[in-house]
Amino acid sequence: MNTPLRRVGIAMLAMIVLVLAHATYIQVFKADEYRADQRNQRVLLDEYSRERGQIVSQFDGQVLAHGEPTSGRLQYLRRYSEGPMYAPVTGYYSWRYGSAGLERARNDILSGNDARLFVRRLSDMITGRDPRGGHVQVTIDPNVQRTAYETMTDRDFTGAVVALKPDTGEILGMVSTPSYDPNALATHDGEAQEEAWTAMSEDPSKPMSNRAIRETYAPGSTFKLVTTAAALEDGATPDTEVTSASSITLPNTQTQLQNFGGQTCPGSTLEDALAYSCNTAFAELAGELGASTLRSTAENFGIGKSDLDIPMRVAMSSVGQLSDEASLYQSGIGQRDVRLTPLQVAQLAATVANDGTAMRPQLVKSLLAPDLSTISDYSDDELTGEPALSEENAEILRDMMIESEENTAGGGKRDDLTIASKTGTAEHGADPKNTPPHAWYTAFAPADDPEVAVAVLVESGGDRGLAATGGSVAAEIGRMTIDSALRGQSE
Repeated sequence: MNTPLRRVGIAMLAMIVLVLAHATYIQVFKADEYRADQRNQRVLLDEYSRERGQIVSQFDGQVLAHGEPTSGRLQYLRRYSEGPMYAPVTGYYSWRYGSAGLERARNDILSGNDARLFVRRLSDMITGRDPRGGHVQVTIDPNVQRTAYETMTDRDFTGAVVALKPDTGEILGMVSTPSYDPNALATHDGEAQEEAWTAMSEDPSKPMSNRAIRETYAPGSTFKLVTTAAALEDGATPDTEVTSASSITLPNTQTQLQNFGGQTCPGSTLEDALAYSCNTAFAELAGELGASTLRSTAENFGIGKSDLDIPMRVAMSSVGQLSDEASLYQSGIGQRDVRLTPLQVAQLAATVANDGTAMRPQLVKSLLAPDLSTISDYSDDELTGEPALSEENAEILRDMMIESEENTAGGGKRDDLTIASKTGTAEHGADPKNTPPHAWYTAFAPADDPEVAVAVLVESGGDRGLAATGGSVAAEIGRMTIDSALRGQSE
């Protein structure tokens, strides 16, 4: 072979090697990325060629999301029953904008692509049956969800409600308001879908944000449950003497920290301080406990976990840096840099209710095959390595929370039901003294045999403005949610 032919042969061989290398790179390293690309029409048509699995409640099997057959190019249309009410749970499934919520977190099951459904897919191919996705059974109680959603929307409140089963961590209700309708994003009408997406994503009220798990807020006095738990574990008792001063000066500053309304605390014990939510007492108490003790107790309530999912990822709650005594004082009353999700605030009450042990919260009860056989069941699990407080101290804190509830205003109280609770009125914003506070209420009931724990957040004062308190704004919503949970399973 002469030199020119040899060079041509080598060049052709090199090109073949490059083609093979590029094909290998695409098929091995880029396959998943290309498959997930929303512009991949083959994947899109494949997903819509089979019926997507349902999202159903563990209570009476109520269907929250399902597929409907169509005559169009996309063979199934995703539909959401009472979409805005359940949007924080289901999320959305859109051919243009992807997915969110459980639709994303459990997509492999719902789409039928999960490896545990391989035998079913193979059987469908052999028998000629229409392929279908598996189902996701959620822990949500529709009765609890409806009550929480309607009490918030009827008042036109912005915020969130979370209800938990204290001994298992099952989420019985998860509401975020204002909400959005996922049906508008599931439509096959591209123009309508784009219009809905633009309106929702540009809405300043952020209806697509799941405030229950994706937003963090200053928890205000609900955080005093953590400070009290730390004190009890450190040897304090309900009769431990604390300051009743109407105001104190933060260490190494000229800043005054006051009780609500500038009032002197009506008592001088730790029990009195929690019952009347005395800021000065808890600020000094946090300073005495120290940053390490307060932080470790918070961690045992689950605060600070960065890998929590339910299975949607939960924003990390935090106590902040606690860098000096002044910040420690302010953090002891749930201000400064303390930021918790409403789910985490619900866990504060749930942990006390569960004898001091925090349980891992979970939204999924079971994963089911298309024939409704069980693929996997949720098993309850402790959230942290150590209890937040001992059973004895949890009982003491429960009794102190009962006293707090007796001093809490708002409607929805029942003479035949004992609730243990704590309210919060949290300052926020660039000008906190002139900004309506966030209103909080967290509680569990029945106090002597807890079946449900709740947290209610109403952003920026609700309809009470600067006069808002946790008792006047959030407490009635929490009590009504508790009442719906205790009425039993949805009918």
